[in-house]
Amino acid sequence: QRSAKTGPSIPTKLELKFIEGLPFSLTADQITSLKEIREDLDSEIPMNRLLQGDVGSGKTLVAWISALHVLSQGAQVAFMAPTELLARQHAESAAALLQDLGIRLAFLTGSVKNKERRLLLEAIKEGEVDIVIGTHALFSAEVAFKNLRYVIIDEQHRFGVEQRLALLEKAQVPDLLLMTATPIPRTLSLTVFGNLNVSTLKTMPPGRKPVITHLVNEQSRKRMYQAVGVEFQRGHQAYFVYPRIDDSGESDLRDVTNMYEFLKNEYPDVPSALIHSKLDEDEKVRILKEYQGGKLSYLVSTSVVEVGIDIPNATCMVIEHADRFGLSALHQLRGRVGRSVLQSYCFLVFGNELTDEAKQRLKVMKESNDGFFIAEQDLLIRGPGELTGTRQSGYLKLIYASLTEDLPLIEIARNEADLILERDPGLLLVEHEPIRAVLAEAPPFEAEHSEA
Repeated sequence: QRSAKTGPSIPTKLELKFIEGLPFSLTADQITSLKEIREDLDSEIPMNRLLQGDVGSGKTLVAWISALHVLSQGAQVAFMAPTELLARQHAESAAALLQDLGIRLAFLTGSVKNKERRLLLEAIKEGEVDIVIGTHALFSAEVAFKNLRYVIIDEQHRFGVEQRLALLEKAQVPDLLLMTATPIPRTLSLTVFGNLNVSTLKTMPPGRKPVITHLVNEQSRKRMYQAVGVEFQRGHQAYFVYPRIDDSGESDLRDVTNMYEFLKNEYPDVPSALIHSKLDEDEKVRILKEYQGGKLSYLVSTSVVEVGIDIPNATCMVIEHADRFGLSALHQLRGRVGRSVLQSYCFLVFGNELTDEAKQRLKVMKESNDGFFIAEQDLLIRGPGELTGTRQSGYLKLIYASLTEDLPLIEIARNEADLILERDPGLLLVEHEPIRAVLAEAPPFEAEHSEA
């Protein structure tokens, strides 16, 4: 623990100056989430909070404002993203938003080398940097902070527990904010994420129009290409996403390499580029900068564009073999468009032979833009173990509870567990001996005991 601030948690002068300078108003959910985070930051107990919000709901802005609350107290902030592309975009966004406040920013990834890296590490260690933005490079042994107080992790599900702990160990009593654009059903947040407080952003910024989603079979393909061509004529941009890079392996799947050549013939005078995970980082950054600057009208890509890429002028997302993608991935990909007042479209192209699950997924995507509803449907269709990526570990093999039907029971159990730990943190009372015995024999979330 640490000393708590007395009195109510209020925005600092730095926060107020920043908020007043924004060209738009914060949404009601952003204001509520910031209040919850401030109270945690000023508490004697370090924060352990999950900020979840649908794509485009403004999570990163909440993170930067909350960082200002900590910077006002003379501490440092670390912001970690899963890929260099996403980390770089966050760094550019932070620079644009915070430069007028005199905030000192640093960008640290594996590609920062030699003298530049040494100087950067020295500045971080001496406290000459306020916010460090980077990838997993932030938790390498050579990185030392002078006064790290606040750790923000974007797309938290892409990092392992050990990676998160390695970064947290660089501070004495750090506050932790995990962010995700993959909404988590209430039942899962009470079980898998039961040790976290949760803030939720559902309100979208004003002026955003829901993305119109079309299901496209082979017979409709030509009309789809024509519709995308109309968007190019309007000066808008598009993404074409394919499940693999080349034609090795399954012959029935279209790939980015061959389809890039096809699309260049389909749109002969329209500038474009091919982007996928095998390109080196500098090349990916160059392509995205050109796309962001409007020099390219469309990208032909694998799902490397799934998270974080923010191009307000992009209005079309074409996903080939959409029946091969999970609901979460489809929703994240669709979230790359519809990021401005422009009407946007998503085309889900599917094959002739669909499984029942694939039909259900496409139906959900057609009918809803609500990430929270989609997450609930994913839970119903796939089951909780597969949804959280924990099926192999037996993480969620519950005998007496159904995560889809027993929400009231789970809430009661969670509250009861909180009360027990509040009264008896060590489970030392006689009435709690059975719980201690079970935990001693079967530590939580170990596969071989999870059905005990």
